[in-house]
This record gives sequence, C-alpha cells and structure tokens, in this order.
Amino acid sequence: MELFLDTADAKAVQELSGYLTIAGVTTNPTIITRSGKTPEEVFQQMNAVLDSQQKMFMQVVATDFDGIMDEARHICGLRPNMYVKIPVTHEGLRAIKAAKAEGLKVLATAIYSADQAFLAAMNGADYLAPYVNRMCNYGDGVQAVRELQQMLEYHDLPSKVCAASFKNTSQVHELVLEGVASVTVPPAVVQAMVDHPGTQIAVDEFTSAWKDAFGRTTFQA
Repeated sequence: MELFLDTADAKAVQELSGYLTIAGVTTNPTIITRSGKTPEEVFQQMNAVLDSQQKMFMQVVATDFDGIMDEARHICGLRPNMYVKIPVTHEGLRAIKAAKAEGLKVLATAIYSADQAFLAAMNGADYLAPYVNRMCNYGDGVQAVRELQQMLEYHDLPSKVCAASFKNTSQVHELVLEGVASVTVPPAVVQAMVDHPGTQIAVDEFTSAWKDAFGRTTFQA
C-alpha cells in the first residue's frame, strides 16, 4: 500500500518522511491557495524534499478540454514521477482518455461515486481518488470505495484507488483494512495515527524502571 500526504507543507512532508514510508504528495488548488504560496513555490519546495522515487500530484485548474490538456502536459513535465490530477467532469473524462493516449500519468479526482471512478478507470486513469468523507454526505463513502474495489477486481482493471478526503483515523483504518492500493491523508491525521498516549506512558514506565534498577536511562553504562 502507498501512503501519500495531502498537503502543500514541505516541512511536514520532510518530517514525516524521516520516520514513515511516504510514497509521495498530493495537492489540489484549494490546498495550494490556502497555503499562501504560489503553485511554483509549492512545487519547488516539495521537489526539494521528495526523492526521485516519491511521486507528486498536482491538479489542473482549467475546465475546458484544450486547457486541461495544456496544463496536464505542463504538470507531467515538471519532474519524474509527476502525475496530473484531472476531475471527472465530461471534459475531464475526455482529457483523461487523451492524456493516457499521450502517455501522461493521471489521477482522476473529485470522485463522488464508484461509477464515476469505474468509468475513469476504463479511460485508463492510473489512480482514482474517491472523496471518502465528502461522499459520506451522500451515503456511505467507505462502502462506495469497497464496491469500487470489487468493480476493478471483477473487470481486471489496473487503476489504483487512492482514497482521499479523510477527516479521521477511523476512515483511513477501514479502507486500509479493505486493501485499497493507496490513501492520501493530511499530515494531522497521519500524526493522529502515530501518536497514542499509551505508547508514551509505556516508554516512561520502561525508562523509570531501568533508571531505578541501574541508575541510568541508556542500555549501556
């Protein structure tokens, strides 16, 4: 499974990559505008902290076919392992099909149903990003992703699910348990997955017992 960070914060990516296996970074227009940085700044900062094996995803802003294709070519040419994110609108689905015909790497995004994702997979999208938490406003987002997984398996389509739009660790847990190929998660949610108060309590107990017995807090004297 691939764990992506959904963020424009390069420092958070660098920190988490230090102790977790991070496959790369996803961004979108909202994340970038909220960061207070230009898209060029976000790319440069991310590119500086990602290694050559880590993937990066940036999204088109244009909504017409020709505009989407121009931006897709530009984004995919920024670095190796670069993917363009294209929403599954009519024009977007058309562009996904055309982009794959050109050999571009594509993530289909703004997905709110298993059917939308499946059709994008038929157009050749490498990744499919269902908006899990937002889908819960219209039904059971986690169940919809389960069904998508089954649809891809039944029809032997190679597209990978990259579940997105998480607001809590429980949603991530359920989909990892279902065997999704990848998830993209905000740094704060990843931190919540790592940090459990019981772990620090246990470490403090170990340290205290060792110090009481041997008068030090290291294994060797």
